[in-house]
Amino acid sequence: MLQPKVTEVTPLKNYKVVLTFSTGESRIFDVMPYISGDWYGMLADKDYFNSVHVAERTIAWAGGQDIAPHELYELSKPL
Repeated sequence: MLQPKVTEVTPLKNYKVVLTFSTGESRIFDVMPYISGDWYGMLADKDYFNSVHVAERTIAWAGGQDIAPHELYELSKPL
């Protein structure tokens, strides 16, 4: 089963994002566990992190970092 599509993303403090899904649900997702290494480590820069945007069914950053849609839904918590 496909997970709902992300329709909106809002960055928060402490490397979390509020996600709005095509179902109308709003959920919070903690990106901090992903921020390590050369690729995802770039997200530690707050300005870069805050540039997050919706891309296809998921969220992404300008450098190509993204998070699998199923992880965004399954690992996020309802607001």
